[in-house]
Amino acid sequence: MIKIAVDAMGGDFAPEEIVKGVEAARDRYDDLTFLLFGTENQVKPLIQNMDRLTLIGTTEEIEMGEEPVKAMKNKPNSSLVRAAQAVKDGQADAFFSAGNTGAILAASIFIIGRIRGVERPALASAFPCFGGGHDEFVFMDLGANAENKPSHLYQYGILGSFYAESVMGIKNPRVRLLNNGGEEDKGDEVHKAAHQLMKDTDAFNFLGNVESREIMDGTADVVVADGFSGNATLKAIEGTALTMMDQLKQSIKGSGIRGMLGALLLKPALRSLKHKLDFNENGGAVVLGVKAPVVKTHGSAKANAVANSMGQIKRMVQENLVGKTTDFIKENAEQLKVKKSSK
Repeated sequence: MIKIAVDAMGGDFAPEEIVKGVEAARDRYDDLTFLLFGTENQVKPLIQNMDRLTLIGTTEEIEMGEEPVKAMKNKPNSSLVRAAQAVKDGQADAFFSAGNTGAILAASIFIIGRIRGVERPALASAFPCFGGGHDEFVFMDLGANAENKPSHLYQYGILGSFYAESVMGIKNPRVRLLNNGGEEDKGDEVHKAAHQLMKDTDAFNFLGNVESREIMDGTADVVVADGFSGNATLKAIEGTALTMMDQLKQSIKGSGIRGMLGALLLKPALRSLKHKLDFNENGGAVVLGVKAPVVKTHGSAKANAVANSMGQIKRMVQENLVGKTTDFIKENAEQLKVKKSSK
């Protein structure tokens, strides 16, 4: 059995949607068990069936707007901290939360622990694309670190390549650096320096810069970004996709009988497009570089996204992603350190 420690109080719709998602995952996957950490009088009434669920009462919550490290230290009995501690203590195999991103990262680093050789763990996610022979690419960092050094971005290229190859099955993945232009002299000093590090390395297949408008064209298998730019790009794409799908729906409704008939003919194609652009379908973002599987899903995630994230964690544990990552980092220690002086 795989045991997942769940922060039941994290997220905009917690604990209701978190509990619903956990129960859906429990019913979907017969080899998963869950430790739910949360305020007992809020969580317990929501649980329909205690099969393979254990509720552990907590008395504190870390809110979305709190300063991450301070909140983690000041609220040791919060659902987020207790869930991470359960993984550290060997009581669970993985940690899940939809809560405060910074607090999740802080708990991942300071409680669960960083893999030796990784300077800065990052949030990575499989992102949909439309071309290039693959349906998805790896996008990182998505907000774990608002500021990055060139050496961090360089390491993201290595970690992202490993994830793309070992988890997604992409051979010799193409890596690009998110920037405000394709030329290598574009961007601020951090991105110029990072570009040079990536250009000069044999550690991965670097193909240069990529602009945000191009990242879904299938020209890269790994897109590396600093956490601020990555998170802003992610939210811009999510918002645009939601707006366009809503506008398309409204246009069809307002186009009369011909539009409705056309929509019926296009329904399978439109459903496929909606499925691909629905970020709830893909689970959450993975914290790469820590000693246990950690998945953080969107703060506004509903039950379906939570359940899909549990399936994602199940695959990570079964495929021993953390163990393989640790071995990979040991084997490539010199490549990871080669540019360390350029910070």
